[in-house]
Amino acid sequence: MSQASLDAPVTDSLKSLAVDIVDIKHVYPPRRPSRKAKQQQVSTEPITALKSLSLQVNESEIFGILGPNGSGKSTLFQIISTLLKPTSGTARITGFDILSQPQLVRQQLGVVFQSPSLDDKLTAMENLLHHGHLYGLAGSDLKQRANDALAAVSLTERANDFIETFSGGMKRRVEIAKAMLHQPRLLLLDEPSTGLDPSARREIWQHLSKLRDDLGITILMTTHLMDEAEKCDRLAIVHLGELVAVDTPDSLKQQIGGDVIQIDCQSATELMPELAAMYPENTLSEIDGRLLLECEDGPVQVAKIASAFGQKIKRIAVGQPTLEDVFMHLTGDKLADG
Repeated sequence: MSQASLDAPVTDSLKSLAVDIVDIKHVYPPRRPSRKAKQQQVSTEPITALKSLSLQVNESEIFGILGPNGSGKSTLFQIISTLLKPTSGTARITGFDILSQPQLVRQQLGVVFQSPSLDDKLTAMENLLHHGHLYGLAGSDLKQRANDALAAVSLTERANDFIETFSGGMKRRVEIAKAMLHQPRLLLLDEPSTGLDPSARREIWQHLSKLRDDLGITILMTTHLMDEAEKCDRLAIVHLGELVAVDTPDSLKQQIGGDVIQIDCQSATELMPELAAMYPENTLSEIDGRLLLECEDGPVQVAKIASAFGQKIKRIAVGQPTLEDVFMHLTGDKLADG
């Protein structure tokens, strides 16, 4: 295939999508069994991480991929960033194909991995300048881009300070600035708030929203954190390699509707069948010994449950559905922290 055909312009419909994933499947080959694996009877069968997953992300939106460890979201992240080829299917990033045009795809991407990649012995500016050289940037153009990137994350006054003096949240902001140096159209973030305190998380989100609103950057992130997922424009819920649902956080929660009653009890194993008998048409689940009942007229049902099972209950409360409730409702599993 000629270079001219590789660089051919894409249609306007594809240009309007930052990410267009079509039937992506990925199977990890079987591992060579070690002596320990044989002794412990560890499975060495092929592992299907993604099962014909299709997904579209619009330009200039903050899009979250929500799922626990082992859901396939990290594999999808690696495929989108061209670090891993899918077993089948394909994807276009701002119109460029990840299989036939990987170099052009990489030019569109700014990637922030969960593991830090900064040199603590260099300043913030020095880290950015070194990274810029990898993209062929140099001279006054690189310096201006570095200044602009640090300004975008409010770190201009700390440009010449050593990274080792920065907090975790500030380091993450430098990582984002570094990823923005080559002016990408799509910013990929792997669990951006993991390990940060609530204040640092809020700061990161203020800057991500600014990048979307002021520069039109599309932001695609993986997460297992509820507060982070709530802030996304749209969410994809991924479970065991499959796409379960895509919508805004509010619309996803409306799929449950009504109220969710949370019950801390003496024995979930004992109380669960009794509640199921009382509410045979309602969704009842258990998370870490706590029972969750989806119902209408929550306050009325709380009084009814307390009257019937008062001695078996430690605490009972009613609230609106959360994204964790949605995940449980759609998958039957809890969204455990990873």
